Amino acid sequence: MLPTTSSNGGLGTRDAARHTAGAKRYKYLRRLLHFRQMDFEFALWQMLYLFTSPQRVYRNFHYRKQTKDQWARDDPAFLVLLSIVLCVSTIGFGLVLDMGAVETLTLLLWVVFVDCIGVGLLISTLMWVITNKYLLKHPSREYDVEWGYAFDVHLNAFYPLLVILHFLQLFFINHIVVINSDWFVGYFFGNTLWLVAIGYYLYITFLGYNALPFLKNTVLLLYPFALLGLIYILSVSLGWNFTKGLCWFYKHRVQ
Repeated sequence: MLPTTSSNGGLGTRDAARHTAGAKRYKYLRRLLHFRQMDFEFALWQMLYLFTSPQRVYRNFHYRKQTKDQWARDDPAFLVLLSIVLCVSTIGFGLVLDMGAVETLTLLLWVVFVDCIGVGLLISTLMWVITNKYLLKHPSREYDVEWGYAFDVHLNAFYPLLVILHFLQLFFINHIVVINSDWFVGYFFGNTLWLVAIGYYLYITFLGYNALPFLKNTVLLLYPFALLGLIYILSVSLGWNFTKGLCWFYKHRVQ
């Protein structure tokens, strides 16, 4: 149901209380403890279309704004599934890198709480500040980017990157192409996976903020593609192996 309005056109007192940031956060966190209330089927649909047609995912965000008066997700099912994928792929890294049980558990804690949650909160907050300060067409309290939506955009963009670099890449680190080596085919293939993964992240992030009708100049979010392309060319030309660096980092951070 759409929120009711008072006689002067604003939200009624009760509805206004329900749509505060604190109320939305409480509702979201409370549903984390009730798995039966989560729509995992719809979250899986979103994960599929983030690869094939991410624009359809953001059209659903428009629908949520019209029906629930908020852009951000109110169902943590996507976050739960993303966490499961992250845990499974990290355990896979532990196996590929011949880590023991304790080292794998330590790596898992690092990846979940620092790489995913910590970095995710930092990026989301940074984008939330930038978009509200520099990209609003008409700055006002009625039109602003919700922090929860900025976090959702990060999760949407992070999922394809996670699948490519933390799952698909596992099958090529020590087998088939052998990315974790110094020969040209290995680091060319590995760095290309990094190019595609980070490119996905940038593009889906752009789509997320471009979907908001009250933002301007969102094309600026595509400018990092130029730097990404330059780094990729340099890495292939100079023999930089990003996957080998990641494996070294993972092994030494748990020692």
